[in-house]
Amino acid sequence: MNVSDYGEDIAEVLVSAEDIDSRLEEMARELEVMYEGREDLLLVGVLRGAAMVMSNLALKLRIPVTMDWMAVSSYGMSTKSSGVVRILKDLDTDIAGRDVLIVEDIIDSGLTLAWLKANLESRGARSVRIVALLRKPDALKVPLDVDIVGFDLPDEFLVGYGLDYAEKYRNLNCVGLLSPHVYSE
Repeated sequence: MNVSDYGEDIAEVLVSAEDIDSRLEEMARELEVMYEGREDLLLVGVLRGAAMVMSNLALKLRIPVTMDWMAVSSYGMSTKSSGVVRILKDLDTDIAGRDVLIVEDIIDSGLTLAWLKANLESRGARSVRIVALLRKPDALKVPLDVDIVGFDLPDEFLVGYGLDYAEKYRNLNCVGLLSPHVYSE
């Protein structure tokens, strides 16, 4: 879906569909070097937001991978993370002894992702790394090692390419700034 399909809901496009596609291609090449010689890479997508990022990144990879999904929540229907993490859907895959790559749409406070990384490490993974399409450096509340970031963006409420507000806007093909009138109504 294009930004024009959402009328006045999107105040500004911050990352175009073309820029996202190009950066995902670059990220795939970086990951291929990072995991060269490894045979058991598991991509773990964080639902729901990372569905588009992980799917499109996986299609660009030229190394064998398997994929699984987790659903964790710290937002609910709010525009700010609560910091309290709930597992809504756990992995179906045993990760003991495996290389795990967490694929995220966005790193906001970092609280959820720091908790998730520690959780996966405690399950005996050989390695747990993080890749994210977007990051809000000014919003980080905890130190967090991220291996690859697509774009650093301002600490504003963003939507598109998997990012939502009240489950809307995920199918926007770019990343945009949500107009305040949408969430202040």
